[in-house]
Amino acid sequence: MSHVAVIDIGKTNAKLALVDLAELSEIAVITRPNTVRPGPPYPHFDVEGHWHFLLEGLARFHAAHGIDAISVTTHGACAALLDAEGGLAAPILDYEFNGPDERATEYDAIRPPFDETGSPRLSGGLNIGAQLHWQFTTDPGLKARTHTIVTYPQYWGHRLTGVAATDVTSLGCHTDLWNPQEGRFSTLVERLEIAGKIAPARRSADVLGPILPEIAEQTGLPANTLVTCGIHDSNASLFPHLLAQEPPFSVVSSGTWTIAMSIGGRPVAPDPERDVLINVNAFGAAVPSARFMGGREHDLATGGPYPEASDAALSEVLDRHIMLLPAMVPETGPFRGRAHRWTGPEPQPGSAERGVAVAFYLALVTRRCLDLIGHRGNIIVEGPFARNRPYLQMLSAATGCEVLPMGSATGTGQGAALLVNDAGDRPLAAAPQPSVVIPSDRRFGAYAALWADACG
Repeated sequence: MSHVAVIDIGKTNAKLALVDLAELSEIAVITRPNTVRPGPPYPHFDVEGHWHFLLEGLARFHAAHGIDAISVTTHGACAALLDAEGGLAAPILDYEFNGPDERATEYDAIRPPFDETGSPRLSGGLNIGAQLHWQFTTDPGLKARTHTIVTYPQYWGHRLTGVAATDVTSLGCHTDLWNPQEGRFSTLVERLEIAGKIAPARRSADVLGPILPEIAEQTGLPANTLVTCGIHDSNASLFPHLLAQEPPFSVVSSGTWTIAMSIGGRPVAPDPERDVLINVNAFGAAVPSARFMGGREHDLATGGPYPEASDAALSEVLDRHIMLLPAMVPETGPFRGRAHRWTGPEPQPGSAERGVAVAFYLALVTRRCLDLIGHRGNIIVEGPFARNRPYLQMLSAATGCEVLPMGSATGTGQGAALLVNDAGDRPLAAAPQPSVVIPSDRRFGAYAALWADACG
């Protein structure tokens, strides 16, 4: 395999990337906003708009470069209900919609305990089980119309191949539907009466099959082009490092969500009240994880573009102890339920000082996440935060660890592309950039300590 087309549906943007496996580099990338349609019947994803975008992109990439295989990665907390003909029995619900909270008491009575699933109770539709319960109880005919249930990466795989599946990383992403310790569906599947409907669980690197003849005709791709089962996006970021790194280490995957995952760390007891949970990696193993909506918080807190950090801006924030305290998005993260506030003079939106203070905030929330999952060793940062110098400096100073930013635009594309490789012929992950030197400036450590004291 040489060129892998990666379908990457994030919460903010839908992407198609062409990855050169020899270099683990992205030859081409196109994106479109993942705009949520308001309904009826409820807020849902524009899957038909994505589908046309993806088909056109596949045809363009193949004509220009050639495509040898297709892999898929998507955000979690998302499932598709398919009818007997393979179409959608209902629109794919946006997990931020709070409709499922209307039936929270009923759902809580049937959901399995945290000890079984490693899945905290979350708001809205962030637990797929809550989505399904709400959809089936508010639309009494929907369960009968639903022939097959697939997780979101496999929805796109099904459209490409006609083969229905779920994958262990998507099922292990706080769905309430998976028992990660035993590697099987949880007792909720029987309680929801969907055991005969939910598609079989498969490993992310399994091959679903070749593309359908009509896909080959529309895109010009060879009829024998294979499609992998697919993977949850933060696990796609983790996958290259599972192949290349020796534990202990942690990976911080940034995007709309910032997810910290510990490999070989200290034993910890996950705390569902602080968004500490068990994810499942591409090999089916349980991974202690903690998360918050870092990208969303960044956008809310900065309020728009700002200039790159200068030494003067760093000094201003450090010397005057300008701090943003959690939480900008109080529904999630290690500081759930708290209202954010500023200490010191609040910087103007659009200023370099504002950008620095927000970067420090994000780094220190990340540090709290790492503490909660027993982090040891180096910290590998994927995604947009890998290009944020104040974030990297504060994270290194606060943890006392080497921080290794990845230089690619998105680690999810690399990880998803690696799924198509034969087990004995996997290249190492792309080398991280030189480690961030722990700042010798003691103001960083003092700032981190003050921030922690203010948070309690």
